Amino acid sequence: MRTMQAIEITHPGAAEVLQLTRRPIPQAGPGEVLIKVAAAGINRPDVFQRMGNYAPPPGASDLPGLEVAGEMVDGDLTGDNPFGLKPGDPVCALLAGGGYAEYAVAPLVQCLPVPKGLSLIEAAALPENYFTVWSNVFDRGQLGRGEGAPHETLLVQGGSSGIGVTAIQLAHARGHRVFATAGSEQKCAACERLGATAINYREQDFVAEVMRHTEGRGVDVILDMVAGDYIPRELNALAEGGRLVFIATLGGSKDEINASLIMRRRLTITGSTLRARPVAFKAALARDLHQHVWPLLESGTVRPVIHQVFAAADAASAHVLMESSTHTGKIVLQW
Repeated sequence: MRTMQAIEITHPGAAEVLQLTRRPIPQAGPGEVLIKVAAAGINRPDVFQRMGNYAPPPGASDLPGLEVAGEMVDGDLTGDNPFGLKPGDPVCALLAGGGYAEYAVAPLVQCLPVPKGLSLIEAAALPENYFTVWSNVFDRGQLGRGEGAPHETLLVQGGSSGIGVTAIQLAHARGHRVFATAGSEQKCAACERLGATAINYREQDFVAEVMRHTEGRGVDVILDMVAGDYIPRELNALAEGGRLVFIATLGGSKDEINASLIMRRRLTITGSTLRARPVAFKAALARDLHQHVWPLLESGTVRPVIHQVFAAADAASAHVLMESSTHTGKIVLQW
């Protein structure tokens, strides 16, 4: 049996429970392809899984890792192949798990060609963030299609995160004014360079700053990874017809809301998770990204922001950095 190196979670716990091991090379099933992984992106859900708080969906690998880039080796190419991919092609892929390994299996329809001009390390930083941002900012959040269309305003909470830098760039590239919160002068400066008006949440009230910059109107869409006591404040920062979109609850999952405010100002509260969604849903997102976002990547209008690259065997140190929240952009593992 052919084996590969992989990083497994030996038991729930701190970063050191991530250990290098050997596993059988996975086999591609119907509609799936095998990828020789060059690099894998690190995401906050990987940390939650390592801690025992985010189990893989049924049928997914127990290995962490939701995105990879590398060479397509083989697999089932008889079904839907929207981008005409073939063995030997450099691809990046969204996974439900298994990315921290030398080989990974992914549904063919969740694989995209590596954008021209990008390295495999840069491509590994794309799938999880770009699928998430497109789905939540432009589909659920309807940025550019609401009452303030065509040019609407977006507030990104956590603007220096991997999700944040992606949301800033995509919204800015599509002609929308972007505000972003961050917790230091350095992170605020990084958000400004990407096209956002930055708000230091440690020193400024983001509601007051949004209202000041929008002459009291508020923003059309808020992309929120915090929740908790941010929720009532965010409702006050929305414009009439505004949309609040949750993608994480780092600040807690509960707080009180003013239902009367929501009704009077026609506000929408929504949110989503991505990992357990059906393959067909992710396939549709892949097609949207290829049509609307890949040209922006290939022209250099938007770029993945890589904070640091770690050797795969040093995954524990990468997780320590992720948990410190001192990074700007993506952290990537390289085989």
